[in-house]
Amino acid sequence: MSSPAFYPIGTPGQPWGAAELAAWRAQRVRQRSYADDVLGVIEPWRASFDVVEYGALDYGPEHYPLVAIRSRDWREELPVLLVTGGVHGYETSGVHGALQFVRQHGRDYDGRANLLVVPCVSPWAYERINRWNPDALDPNRNFREDSPAGESAALVKLLAPLRDQVLMHIDLHETTDSDESEFRPALAARDGKDFEPGEIPDGFYLVDDIERPQPAFQQAVIEAVAKVTHIAMADARGEIIGSPLLVPGVIKFPVKQWSLCAGITNARYATTTEVYPDSPRATPQQCNDAQVAAVRAAIDYALAHLDGDPD
Repeated sequence: MSSPAFYPIGTPGQPWGAAELAAWRAQRVRQRSYADDVLGVIEPWRASFDVVEYGALDYGPEHYPLVAIRSRDWREELPVLLVTGGVHGYETSGVHGALQFVRQHGRDYDGRANLLVVPCVSPWAYERINRWNPDALDPNRNFREDSPAGESAALVKLLAPLRDQVLMHIDLHETTDSDESEFRPALAARDGKDFEPGEIPDGFYLVDDIERPQPAFQQAVIEAVAKVTHIAMADARGEIIGSPLLVPGVIKFPVKQWSLCAGITNARYATTTEVYPDSPRATPQQCNDAQVAAVRAAIDYALAHLDGDPD
């Protein structure tokens, strides 16, 4: 997909100020309902799970309760399995895949582990099918103490008491054509930098942690997802989105250094999924199914390797 030479807000070479931010925000149009798509779906589950409000966001007249789904029989001696979605609101299967997982498999681990699912970290962005929050901040670069992004700060606060109890954390994302046509050009414009076009990979891939790699864990997830959808191949440089390919479908980022969601806790097993919904080889349901397959494989591997030893 072609990309604009320059984003239509701002002046080339100059970072955005208040006027540019206001112009950008005014163009973000609500296109779907967090209340209907997320809160309404979760409400009937209160009979089977603890649904907790871990914070709220108020943007002008709009109020967004932030909700998490917890195992009803939470036991302190059991490991915690953490699933997050909707960190970037436009990455639809992250939200709907997390909800589908709870609906289909949320009770499968009762008595073995505590399940904690946060299906939509960024509701304002979900409604506007956007990457950033209203302040043009990327939540997935701001998961740290004293975060300027309310979405990130609320999740960090929720997880702080569980930082050392989380065994597995899987964060559900997508890489889309709009990354190249909209969001990366917007980032360059916001920061007053030149936009350098990249290449969108066709297929599913994972992001491991440079500092704490778990190759066998990542491979188990890739093998499960490959039964549902195709795995991304490396480009001509042997990379995916500018990072060297370690094994088929896996790259690494410094997740804690970059304040990414997957680095909030000290989980032994952590990964970030990347589904490609714009592929002609994948349907929206297939994308959701791929996220569910990834979550299930990540949990199964983690519970089978509580001592940390690979097969």
